[in-house]
Parts: sequence; structure tokens; C-alpha cells
Amino acid sequence: MFPALNFLRQPDLLGMTIRVLLALVCGGAIGIERTGKRRPAGFRTHILICLGAAMTTATSQYLYIVMHYPISVSRMGAQVIAGVSFIGAGAIMMTKWQRVRGLTTAAGLWVVAIVGLCCGTAFYEGAVYATVLVLIAEVFFSKLEFHLLRDTREITVYAEYIKPSCLEDIVSRCHGLGVKIVDLEITKKSDSGEVSCAVLSLLSRQGTGKAEILQKLADIEGVQTAIEA
Repeated sequence: MFPALNFLRQPDLLGMTIRVLLALVCGGAIGIERTGKRRPAGFRTHILICLGAAMTTATSQYLYIVMHYPISVSRMGAQVIAGVSFIGAGAIMMTKWQRVRGLTTAAGLWVVAIVGLCCGTAFYEGAVYATVLVLIAEVFFSKLEFHLLRDTREITVYAEYIKPSCLEDIVSRCHGLGVKIVDLEITKKSDSGEVSCAVLSLLSRQGTGKAEILQKLADIEGVQTAIEA
């Protein structure tokens, strides 16, 4: 805590203005990274959540300190966390090849709500620190994760084929490439009863590249699609 900022922690017009503006800046900084990655919950969504959380906490403080209402200061802030959970759940989706997407965005929405609570309670230092750490995790750690997984031997393949014998050819082709099938899931496309889908978790034991595996599987007669899931 910086004692020099104590005059900005009062529930007056100046203090409330600083809280709202900081919430706008912190929420926007986190949200713009999501927008850059074309995520549904992006710049404006993060700003609104952070701003709403800040105003909720600031309002509860104002009602208790200035208006002297007999309310619990922490109760309204606790409801923000529960409410944001529903929004975060809407950002999580299951793709057609049974892969979960949106977990990072949902977690970011939850964190940005907490940053808003920090702003609303005039805990400016915590809001700024949390925003910086979130940006480090989303920008720099994501690149580190990509670098570490770039040469991984594991790959998940989503394949569409038009006849049952294609699946036998896919299995045979994987064995020929020295690729081990760790898991296999077979489904039917919802829009077509003639096309079957398979999700294969593969492990390249001989160092076969992902591009080569996908190309070899796509070349099988009857296989319409073979992409990394």
C-alpha cells in the first residue's frame, strides 16, 4: 500500500472517478489481448465486466460509509464472482471434434472481475499488479507454451470419411508411419448420415512430423478431411 494514494481512496467524486477509470484501463488492457486472438469475449466485454465489478463494490462502500445503511460491504462483491461464472461458462464451447475451447477466456473474465473488485475498493496497487501478471501470463507464457509444445510427438487428428473401410486404412497407415494410436473416438456427422467422423490421439514414436501424418491420412481414398484438432 502507498500512503501517498490515501486521498484517492475516499468515497468522494475524485475517488470514485479514479476507481472507474482504472477499472476501464485494466479491463481494456486484458481484453485487447483476447480481441487480438479473435476470441468472442474481447475488449468491450472485459471492460464492461471490470467496470461493473468496480461499480458494485464502490456502491456497497458508499451505501455503508456515506449513507450509513446497515448492509454487508462484502456481500455485493461476492455476488459479482457468482454472476461472472455464468458469463465465463458461455465462453466455453465444445468443438465438433470434441475439443474444449474458451477455458483461458473464461478464466480471464473471472480474473478481470476480481481486478474490478480491487478497483472498486480502492486497492489500486492490487489491481495494477494483477493486470500486469495477467498480461504476462497471456502474452509471454503463451509463447513459452507454444515453444515447449512445438516439437511434441503427440497430435490429435479429426478425420471425416465416407465408408467404414477407411477407418481400417487410417489405422494401417498410422502403423506404417510408426505412429501409435493412443485413443480413438468414432461419431456420425449431425448433418449427414453417410459421413463418419473419428478423433484420434496419436503418438509419433519415430519422430514423424505432424504435417506428414496429416498429409498421409488425407491421401487415403475415401477420407474427406484430416486436420489437427
